[in-house]
Amino acid sequence: MTNSAQPSADSHNPLRRAVVYGLGAMGRPMARNLHQHGLLIGVKNRTAGKAQALQKELGLPDFPDDATLFSQADCVVTCVAADDDLKAVVRKITPHLAAGSVIIDTSTVSPETARELAEDLKKQGIEFLDAPMSGGVEGARKGALSFMVGGDKNTFKRARDIFAAMGNQITWMGKSGQGQAAKMVNQVMVAGIAQAVCEALAFAEASKLNTDKLIEVLTAGAANNWFLEKRGHSMLKNEFGTGFKLSLLHKDLSICQSTVKRLDAELPIIEQGLREYGELMQKGYGDEDISALIRLYRRIFHTDEHPGTPPDSNANLSEATTT
Repeated sequence: MTNSAQPSADSHNPLRRAVVYGLGAMGRPMARNLHQHGLLIGVKNRTAGKAQALQKELGLPDFPDDATLFSQADCVVTCVAADDDLKAVVRKITPHLAAGSVIIDTSTVSPETARELAEDLKKQGIEFLDAPMSGGVEGARKGALSFMVGGDKNTFKRARDIFAAMGNQITWMGKSGQGQAAKMVNQVMVAGIAQAVCEALAFAEASKLNTDKLIEVLTAGAANNWFLEKRGHSMLKNEFGTGFKLSLLHKDLSICQSTVKRLDAELPIIEQGLREYGELMQKGYGDEDISALIRLYRRIFHTDEHPGTPPDSNANLSEATTT
């Protein structure tokens, strides 16, 4: 239970004293942006070295223990990998939080987990917002993430400064769990777009098109999308080391699958994504970006991972321009 002797956070004032728990590829840049806006008092990670390194980089105060750190916060921004991880973190930090504090979870977990945590924390005087994000590592670094937020609307209003430091699109989706439900929709779209782009670019390689020029023309037309812009060139160079790990999308699609099954339905994009990313994980590619999906689609055209040099950029067929 929350320590009743702790000073209660003001349940009406804007949140201004944040701790970030979870310093992976997304958590670190989010913490840096909160610090830049004067909203960060500390960081925490299951691997202590990551927290210590970022604490030193940002010149954050050295709290003697978790109780002191979290008791000084009016909000904790969590960014972890899965439902069980989040539940473990919440159990660990809740006893140290003052009544009226807010946990803002930016992880991707099931809507059911978000609702359960919100209900349990409410009984202890703690508010919970499920606030999954989209925008990739690039968006996190630039403070340009899109947040889909579920929970109490007044609590959401208190957290506006926190969200604004990390993102440029912050949308209240409704009651607890609705943020995660929106993220499920997002992930289905991400999976479908990735499938289409990877399949199409494998087709382009097999057709021996100049892929640099192809991407240039595609991004100027109706086929343009974030994934093509950010991952098109890198996947064609077999560079899969940065971005969203395919094992994490596989995890997200499993959550999507469970959610859709509760509606007595099945979505082909989800089922295909689970099969294909599962195959890549079995082959040892789980830590690669989701654009590694092109590895599978190249097999359709019997091409390897190094399709060769693009055709001459001066060729007449490649000189078409838009007007």
